Amino acid sequence: MQPQPVREDLLYERFRRMKAPEFEGPIDPIAADNWLIDMQVILDFMRLTEQEKVLCASFALKKDARHWWITVQMRRNVLNMSWQDFVDEFRAMYYNKEVLAAQQDELTSFTQGSMTVMEAVKKFEQLARLCPNLITSETEKVRLMMKMFRTDIARQVSAGNSPPVTVSDCIERALRAEYWINRDKEARVQFYQSKKEEKALAKTNQSRQSTEAKPQAQASNPNAQGDQHLLCLRQGRALREKLPSEHTAAVSALSEQKPPTPAITCSPGYTRRSIDCPG
Repeated sequence: MQPQPVREDLLYERFRRMKAPEFEGPIDPIAADNWLIDMQVILDFMRLTEQEKVLCASFALKKDARHWWITVQMRRNVLNMSWQDFVDEFRAMYYNKEVLAAQQDELTSFTQGSMTVMEAVKKFEQLARLCPNLITSETEKVRLMMKMFRTDIARQVSAGNSPPVTVSDCIERALRAEYWINRDKEARVQFYQSKKEEKALAKTNQSRQSTEAKPQAQASNPNAQGDQHLLCLRQGRALREKLPSEHTAAVSALSEQKPPTPAITCSPGYTRRSIDCPG
């Protein structure tokens, strides 16, 4: 009887080094299914017996899941439980009919939405594992998957004379369609962005030219009297320069002549003084 604890200690140490995931027991069939699959892979790799698998898996149960396992221990002998018995108990708890019915409804109405192709496929596969009765053949699985994809992707996947007949072909075509759709979308975004930048630059240049044109407009419309006077002087000088020399001399002579002295007639009885008469 003494070697048994040593055996369990060695088993625990081997299991601990595998870094197996823990399960806390939320009523989420997808999370429960993922944990069960991960645990199955680890236990198969360790090459354990049926009872050792149950022992290791039960050790990874925490919180609410641990309380559930205690209730199982109270109503049946778990020391001789097979791995399949453990799986049946686990699924009866976390794969109940109400939850599975909701998952079936979600699978039939599931659409890609804003998810990528790989994100949608991952979610689809999780739901499909929980609803094996809805997917009885690969053809049915392809049909539901095509219904899941967005319209723009599904249209390209089903284009041509040979639509996909396998799940792998369907996923490959969807990934290719998604790639080119994203490329076209990026090209359009870059095009509109460049147009927007060009309009902004043109508006900036127009505003700058308008600002620079205002002082020039003011200079080209002189309103000051001094500016007009200078303009008249320049025009007069230019006109004089164009006159013949004899005209210029005549104009100068006329300008040097004194105006005639007006005659002064004295009124009768007025005595003139010398100061009143012109020289």
